Amino acid sequence: MAKHIGIVACSAEGAALCYRTICAEAPASMGEHAHPELSMHTIPLSEYMRLIRVGNWAGVAELMLDSVRKLASIGAELAICPDNTIHQAFDEVQARSPIPWLHIAESVAVEARAMGLTTLAISGTKYLMTGPVYPTVLDRFGLRHEIPDAATRERIDEIIFGELVNGIFRDESRRYFNSVFARLREQGCDGAILGCTEIPLLVDPNDCPLPTLDSTRLLARAALRASLA
Repeated sequence: MAKHIGIVACSAEGAALCYRTICAEAPASMGEHAHPELSMHTIPLSEYMRLIRVGNWAGVAELMLDSVRKLASIGAELAICPDNTIHQAFDEVQARSPIPWLHIAESVAVEARAMGLTTLAISGTKYLMTGPVYPTVLDRFGLRHEIPDAATRERIDEIIFGELVNGIFRDESRRYFNSVFARLREQGCDGAILGCTEIPLLVDPNDCPLPTLDSTRLLARAALRASLA
């Protein structure tokens, strides 16, 4: 029996992509139309942003715990969160959670090592790019990282919250991300972390200057493997 996967959602587009990926890729292992039981709980993004903007990560942890407890109460056996930024509260959440979790950055790091990458460009919200979520995990895996400069981080953050989380994906924004990754390639990066779960809906790996690490789909695949283990 596959384990019941609980999805602690934050922003809708990234969570939907994660959900769809599990459902679409499971039949290859489980048979036609089959996938693990899935449940999702979503506290409004506005509630998260109110806390993130003032750096209240303990408050973020409480929201995540509220979601995972509800998911566990209806039978979820393992939890994932298709949102990179709020993983800053992951350690506290994991320590108090009624069910085990998978960490999105670990899924990315495992894939980076498998691809033979060494230095990763981190993209995502400004909170993620300057925060500890990826550096902490990448260090453990012996991987280096770079982030864009301050002005670029602000522009990426504007695109994420002004466009991507609202389901707006513009060619102009895709080209901007590609220009950022091209500059980071010149700084020695050999791979790009798509570290906001909506970025994979914008950036096309076929025309990106760097090999991409799609955090959303990598987490979904890790959850599927864990469910079937």
